[in-house]
Amino acid sequence: MSGDGSLIIVMRPDATREDVDHVLARLAEVDAEAHVSEGTSQTVIGIVGDRTKVQQLPWEAFPGVERAVPVLKPFKFVSRDFQPDDSVVNVGPAKIGGGHFAPIAGPCAVETRDQLFASAAAVKKAGATILRGDAFKPRSSPYAFQGLGEAGLVLLAEAREEFGLPFVVEVLDPRDVELVSSYADLIRVGTRNMANFSLLSELGRQSKPVMLKRGFTATIEEWLNAAEYIYKEGNHNVVLCERGIRTFETATRNTLDISAVPIVKGLSHLPIIIDPSHSGGHRELVAPLTRVAVASGADGFMIDVHPAPETALVDGPQAILPGEFADLMDEVRALAAAMHVEV
Repeated sequence: MSGDGSLIIVMRPDATREDVDHVLARLAEVDAEAHVSEGTSQTVIGIVGDRTKVQQLPWEAFPGVERAVPVLKPFKFVSRDFQPDDSVVNVGPAKIGGGHFAPIAGPCAVETRDQLFASAAAVKKAGATILRGDAFKPRSSPYAFQGLGEAGLVLLAEAREEFGLPFVVEVLDPRDVELVSSYADLIRVGTRNMANFSLLSELGRQSKPVMLKRGFTATIEEWLNAAEYIYKEGNHNVVLCERGIRTFETATRNTLDISAVPIVKGLSHLPIIIDPSHSGGHRELVAPLTRVAVASGADGFMIDVHPAPETALVDGPQAILPGEFADLMDEVRALAAAMHVEV
C-alpha cells in the first residue's frame, strides 16, 4: 500500500441505486473499504484504501457523483464529513440523538433485587427512558465489591420486563462481550477501557448499541478515534459519554468538560450524553451539572439514583435519592422546553 487514503464521495440527491452500486463495484476493484451512509436527502460513501488508487480516480465523472472530498481527520467514519446528519441510536424503545433526549438513571451497581427494583420503579415514574445498573464493576481496590456478574444481568433483565425500561451495563473484558450482549440493550465502555482497542473492535463486531465513555486523560480526538474502532468494524450505533477528565482540581472527582459537547457535535454525527454523577463525585453537584448538560445541547444524561445511598456498595456519595431525581426531572423538562427540546 502507498499509504492510507481516505475519501468521502457525496452522491447527488437524484442518484440512483445503480449509480451507488457502480461506485461500490469500482471501489471493490481497487480493494478499498467502503461504508455507505444514506441520509435524508443524499447518500454518502466513506472510503479507506490505497491513496494512489483511491484518490486519483476521476470520481466526479461517475454517474450520480456530486463531489469527492479527501478526509484529513484521523477519524473518518464518525466525522461530520462522512455523515452530515445527526445519528439516532435506538436502545429498545428509547432513542438517543437527532433531537431525541435520553434521561438514563439507576444505581451504579446492582446489589440486590429489592434495591434494583425500587430504583427502577422510581426512575421510570420520574421519566427516565433507560435504566443503568452494572453487573461488573472495575474497582481501584481488588478487595472492593466487583459486582454480581451474570446474576446481576439476570436481575436487570427482570427489571426490564417489569418496568419496560431497556438497560445499559458495562463490559470489562472482550471475553465477556458475548455474555453481556445477550442480556443488555446498550453496552457501556468505561473510562478505563476507552483505549482497550481489542475490546472496542470486539464490540464493533456485535449488534448491540455501544456507549463509549471518554477516558479520564483522553483528548477529544483520541476519544473519537476510539469510537472509530467500533464504527469501522460495522457497528454504527455508538453513543459518546463525557464523564469528566482528570485535572489538577481536587474539589470534584473529575472535571466535567462541558465544552466537549459543542466541540464533538461540530466534529461528529454521533450523539453525546453527560455523566454528572461520576464527573462531580458529590450528590449536591449532580443537579447543577445536569442543568449545564441540558443547556449545552447534550443528547441525554446518566445519573446514579439509589434508594439508600448511605448503604450503597459502590459510589454512594454521588448517588441521589429517588425523590431528588423526580424534582430534577421537573427542572430538566422546564429547561428543555425553553430550548425547544422534548424530554
